[in-house]
Amino acid sequence: MLVINNVTKKYGKFVANDNISFQVGDGEIAVLLGPNGAGKSTIIKCICGLLRFQGNISIEGFDNKSVEAKRIIGYIPEVPVLYDMLTVEEHLEFIARGYNLTDWREYAEKLLRIFELDDKKQKFGKELSKGMQQKVSICCALLPKPKVIIFDEPLVGLDPHGIKALKELIMELKNQGAAMIISTHMIDSVKEFWDVAHIMMNGKIAATRVKEDAEKSNEGLEELFFHITEGKGDQ
Repeated sequence: MLVINNVTKKYGKFVANDNISFQVGDGEIAVLLGPNGAGKSTIIKCICGLLRFQGNISIEGFDNKSVEAKRIIGYIPEVPVLYDMLTVEEHLEFIARGYNLTDWREYAEKLLRIFELDDKKQKFGKELSKGMQQKVSICCALLPKPKVIIFDEPLVGLDPHGIKALKELIMELKNQGAAMIISTHMIDSVKEFWDVAHIMMNGKIAATRVKEDAEKSNEGLEELFFHITEGKGDQ
């Protein structure tokens, strides 16, 4: 479980995140939606321990900046950052050694097959297209089998097969009990598997909807998004 409690992040006088609180349970997919500048990437970086902030964030009961938390969180950034002179295979080995993983190679091979990278294992990071780099980034994040996974615009740059493969893998991870956050502008890409949606505006969560409640009121995710972001207001 991921718990965000009263998180505020300021850059000087500018408030990027303003007293944000929510939680993501095991086997739950939370979607962060909002226009550019709403604060989505900032709260993600706070969760991953990349920014200092006021408030509290816990991962499976551990403070998010602790070693215990870092061992069980996976982060797929919007822009993949690979090592130019490491091969695809060496990226995975680097992660395995960093996390002291054992018996990891079978799962690594599975991830490479899923994303059609098994014939690219000896390619250097600098030789890969952005889409392939994104796939390697996903494989590296998932290799330690994290219990909490953060996706920041995960479908950007992926080809149709990669998008299909990632969606299927997300559902597999959900069924295995992983808690996931997906931040995206591509509303259609998540409409079939979200559990709860948080709409962000001006550094705050302007509205939250549970999928079951939205279905009862025949309110789609896209309709909710524009209802909030076009200024009609809701809580």
